[in-house]
Amino acid sequence: MSEDGQRFHGRNFTQVRRASLKCSKHGALAGGRAREAIRNVLAFVLALLALQAARAWAQGDEINVVGLSQGKAVVTVGSNPKPRVLREGDSLPNGMRLIKATPEAAVFEVDGKRRTLTMGNHVSVAVPSSSRGQVILTADARGHFVTSGTINGGTVQFLVDTGATMISIGRGDARRVGIDYTKAEKALSNTANGVAPVYKLKLDTVRVGDITLNNVDAIVHDAELPWVLLGMSFLNRVEMRREGPNLTLIKRY
Repeated sequence: MSEDGQRFHGRNFTQVRRASLKCSKHGALAGGRAREAIRNVLAFVLALLALQAARAWAQGDEINVVGLSQGKAVVTVGSNPKPRVLREGDSLPNGMRLIKATPEAAVFEVDGKRRTLTMGNHVSVAVPSSSRGQVILTADARGHFVTSGTINGGTVQFLVDTGATMISIGRGDARRVGIDYTKAEKALSNTANGVAPVYKLKLDTVRVGDITLNNVDAIVHDAELPWVLLGMSFLNRVEMRREGPNLTLIKRY
């Protein structure tokens, strides 16, 4: 090969090598930018998921005080316009409890803190937007599962009874939690003592442990009962697991 040819091939080789190095640098730069873009997208997605989770947790019930008297407060919960009468010591399904009430103000306990509300005031109580609540009950010496809970925010004592078609409430407990059963549909129920007159209705909320159910069928007996029977209108909507003396209830829907 002539000297000129060697120079030509040498220049070409140098140019090709430089172009190759330049492409490698551009490729590395482009790859770095792509990885950075992916990291930014992932960070954005994670931030968005965290924000949605925070919003879901923050969504809660707005409690409005619409009436006050000595020992009682009348409130509305969330978008439900139906007022609820709370007596001192009663709790709402979201855990908010009435500590004290006077004609001037009501003291509530919310998340361990006390809030004083006057007529027309409101407070928001954060609750998880979606969770499968559960409760573990332990049998007593007679093998019965007895536990405290709430009906429409009023505290009652439940006895788990799979033989009861619906939640069964005595008239005393019904009056105490503010149920005006006399306007409900009348019916007859077969009991251990024979046929008895009852009133059929739906309960706004029933809470046992971390399980809260809405629109639960129930009957009110025109007589006193030692407990509120937690019947199948509630139990059909939970999963029941028996392990020795313990009964676990897990919310289905």
